[in-house]
Amino acid sequence: MTTFEAIVIAIVEGLTEFLPVSSTGHMIIASSLMRVAQDDFTKLFEVAIQLGAIISVVIIYWKRFFPLNRWNFYFKLIVAVIPALVLGALFSDKIDELLESPTTVAVALLVGGIVLLFIDRLFTSPAIEEESQISFGKAFVTGIWQCVAMLPGVSRSAASIIGGMQQKMTRNLAAEFSFFLAIPTMAAATGYKLLKTFKTNPDVLKDSHNLMLLALGNVVAFVVAMLAIKFFIGYVQKYGFKLFGWYRIILGVVLLMLIYKGYL
Repeated sequence: MTTFEAIVIAIVEGLTEFLPVSSTGHMIIASSLMRVAQDDFTKLFEVAIQLGAIISVVIIYWKRFFPLNRWNFYFKLIVAVIPALVLGALFSDKIDELLESPTTVAVALLVGGIVLLFIDRLFTSPAIEEESQISFGKAFVTGIWQCVAMLPGVSRSAASIIGGMQQKMTRNLAAEFSFFLAIPTMAAATGYKLLKTFKTNPDVLKDSHNLMLLALGNVVAFVVAMLAIKFFIGYVQKYGFKLFGWYRIILGVVLLMLIYKGYL
């Protein structure tokens, strides 16, 4: 992976991590278009730079995370992340296989786009407007919804937002809780991927060029994600999810055409 390729992939990650369009799917697409080899470092890079993006959530919502006496809030996040931790550990190898499939991404983008077209009509009577109103049970169910995003192209953000809205959260609160839930989820995914890479191919983490790319990728993803979050919250409050649905559908169709023609 070159420095240019790393920057492009990190920009894609920062732009899409918190939008309901699948950051993993977009990184796979970007890597495929640039013909980046899907080696151990590329797989690690595409997971590890998500850490940079989620740090942006901590910075933006600093007052919501600190002081550290908000134990109920932290426990809700722990409860919500449990399903992803369990299923991720059980099916990590299968997930890695799916990450190499542009066809899986294209189909998931298309189907998910259709769902987003109607999501605002499905959940029209939200009753939960504040994080303090989210019960442990609702947090856990939202975490189960998040697990759907283990299929590349689904979007962790979309799955958890839909889960939150299904649990009677407002669009704004569901989006924010999705952001908060990303922190333990992506931190665990990054830590697990680093540990797995260290055990199976430690030379990847000893290469100074690779370490430089990981640092650069996290910085770029962090900066871009800061901008993307602010845009997304403002847009969703006013207009809902339909635009993202159409975007996913169009992109999914284009990708299927490119795959059919042999470009991907």
